Amino acid sequence: MARAATTRKIETAESLLEAAKAVLRRNGYAGLSTRDVAAEAGVPLSQIHYHFGSKQGLLLALFEYLNAQLLDRQNAMFADRSLGLSQRWDRACDYLDEDIGSGYVRVLQELISASWSDPAVAKLVRAGVGAWCELIIAVARDAEKELGSLGGFTPEEVGAFASSAFIGAESLFLLGFEKKGVPLRTALRRFGDVIRLLESRSGRR
Repeated sequence: MARAATTRKIETAESLLEAAKAVLRRNGYAGLSTRDVAAEAGVPLSQIHYHFGSKQGLLLALFEYLNAQLLDRQNAMFADRSLGLSQRWDRACDYLDEDIGSGYVRVLQELISASWSDPAVAKLVRAGVGAWCELIIAVARDAEKELGSLGGFTPEEVGAFASSAFIGAESLFLLGFEKKGVPLRTALRRFGDVIRLLESRSGRR
């Protein structure tokens, strides 16, 4: 009986998080209401307060929920030694396309915007984005060992550049820059060609 109740609690919390993602994509941070989220999930409004305490608690939980899933995915991909570094970069670009489609990019960018005036949101977003930066820095350290010099850049500088490039591309994509002819995702993918050149010069893949 207790196990069934725990399972139902987890399922309700996850359905609320998925509903919050859908409403956030549709209405944005400012237009998101807990009432709309409850209606989207088909549960009483009281369930949001029971599981998350408040709108802010719901959104922070949503970010942690999505970020943990995607960071696990990214960690597994970059740890796959059957793929060359350029292939892993290509896969990261594929994941960006998926994350735009799933709504994660919109959620992240909405929370980054909210974090400018909300310290609690800022703390969580810094931790989440920081984990992505650390992952890229670790990959850059491995690349330096495999390929040699990174053109004079340190792994930390490469991590800063790559993470900023992806987050910046996400922001500009949401602003409609690709529709105006700015090749954001194409440019990111072309950087994979630079990595392939380094691999060919080092005798890798």
